[in-house]
Amino acid sequence: MFTRSKGRTFRKFLSYYKPYKPQFFFVLLCALITTLVSLAIPLCIRYITKTILVDENPNIRDEILFMGSFMILLIFIKLFCGWFFDRTGHIIGAKIERDLRNELFSHLVHLPQPFFDGEKTGALMSRITNDLLNLAEFYHHGPENFMLYFMSVLGSLIILFQIHTGLAIVAAIFVPLMLLYTAMFFGKLQSAYRESYQKIGEMNATLEDSLSGIRVIKAFNGEKLEQQRFCKANMGYFNSRKTIYSTEALFYSGMEHLLAPLVTVAVLVAGAIWISGASLDIADLLAFLMYVGYLTAPMQQLAFMVQQYQDAKAGFERFLSLMDMEPEPHGGGRTAENIKGAIQFSNIDFSYGEQYPFILKNFSLSISPGQTVALVGSSGVGKTTLCSLITRFYRPDSGEIRIDGIPLEEMSLSFLRQNIGVVQQDMYLFAGTVMDNMLYARPDASRDEVVHAARLAHAHDFIIALPEGYETNIGQRGLRLSGGQKQRLCIARTFLKNPPILIFDEATSALDYETERYVQESLEALSTHKTTLIIAHRLSTIRNADQIIVLTDQGIAEVGTHDELMQREGIYSSLYH
Repeated sequence: MFTRSKGRTFRKFLSYYKPYKPQFFFVLLCALITTLVSLAIPLCIRYITKTILVDENPNIRDEILFMGSFMILLIFIKLFCGWFFDRTGHIIGAKIERDLRNELFSHLVHLPQPFFDGEKTGALMSRITNDLLNLAEFYHHGPENFMLYFMSVLGSLIILFQIHTGLAIVAAIFVPLMLLYTAMFFGKLQSAYRESYQKIGEMNATLEDSLSGIRVIKAFNGEKLEQQRFCKANMGYFNSRKTIYSTEALFYSGMEHLLAPLVTVAVLVAGAIWISGASLDIADLLAFLMYVGYLTAPMQQLAFMVQQYQDAKAGFERFLSLMDMEPEPHGGGRTAENIKGAIQFSNIDFSYGEQYPFILKNFSLSISPGQTVALVGSSGVGKTTLCSLITRFYRPDSGEIRIDGIPLEEMSLSFLRQNIGVVQQDMYLFAGTVMDNMLYARPDASRDEVVHAARLAHAHDFIIALPEGYETNIGQRGLRLSGGQKQRLCIARTFLKNPPILIFDEATSALDYETERYVQESLEALSTHKTTLIIAHRLSTIRNADQIIVLTDQGIAEVGTHDELMQREGIYSSLYH
């Protein structure tokens, strides 16, 4: 990730207003009109009390009614403008939030697999939801409030100096004091909000982890342990919020209950002295006190703006930290009309990080097109890793992998994965219907093709027995299906995809023996004329493989057919027996 300058960050922030410039212009215009109208009403009151009521005018009642009507008109103008900028501003903020969330999610799904290995799902969800919600609030309220507060302070000061210079100076003295007081709390609030964001991310991660593993929790009577874990994370978040509230309370109290009343008292005392000296009248003092409210109110709201700014700043920084991450390389763009399925590993070194040992070291292997190859060995020797390298979920530290002679780095990533089908032991099913999950393999497939694939995987019978058949909602991660049903549905999905290269990673582990026998026949039919890699601990399922490769920590230990390896009475023979 590269570091953005403040200027680039600010320009990036402003760029999200670009599609909504006309609406945003009218929002700011209405905010400006609202402020100007608010400043005009005390002038009208001053005109009535200082001019109309003092002058001996026979039409005094008409003038008062006229000014009253004029102020009512101003109030309705303020009402309309306030409604417009509040409604339209919030809609603009929501649209920007939508755009940010779409952009972030689109970027996330293209990040490499190692990124997700090191991230907690709950923390990522917090970035996509809470961070962007707070950011949207600032996109709406930030410019609008700045316009309102700035114009209120500036307009009030201008009018105050027009009314009485000396008294205006008395009021203006408190403005830098209020700004200095706000600056004293700025750093503390910034630190407190940063910690709060971290704690809510940790709490969400704990919550997501617990809810996702609820069956395991219940099976191991882990409810009490999970309650303790969540309470600890929740307490951390509570403590961070308590720090924020304590700091805000100290700020608000000093601003609202000390500095603001001091301004009023100072203006009232000084004004009374000038009235006693006949250099100020009561009408001016009344108007002056009203404008002091317009001067101090924005200062009191600075804490709210600081909060919004910190929320937005933290959210936008976290947003950019994700957006600045390099997505998966899309490859060189090379494709082929027909993938035959020749796979070659050449001198592959691979580890899951610098702090981890090498899973593969100087590994080489050639697989012919249409060949069925089984990978056998104890856990941790690299069987699943090899399959993950073929799909480019991970990239080797050194060496090269080729398919049909084309290096994977030069092949289009989407084309590569389009031509590989993977069935894993714990294959993921999405919330939705059976049909939705089947069509994930081929969105353009017809219903007849879906049913045909399900029949091949021996899944059709249990599917039509479901309450709504293929339109049955199977729940989050397919929780309404048994383990065997989920596995058969995943296999059926791969049947529908029908790619030239197949990877079966413990694909029938969740099936009973009878169902496994039927599905095994289907897998063999599916793998005809296709390059197939099988990872299996149940060695009876790979007897018919063209080639069985026995892996150990040292690399390839044995290669041969089932009969050949059994005759050698080596590692494979021991594993089989």
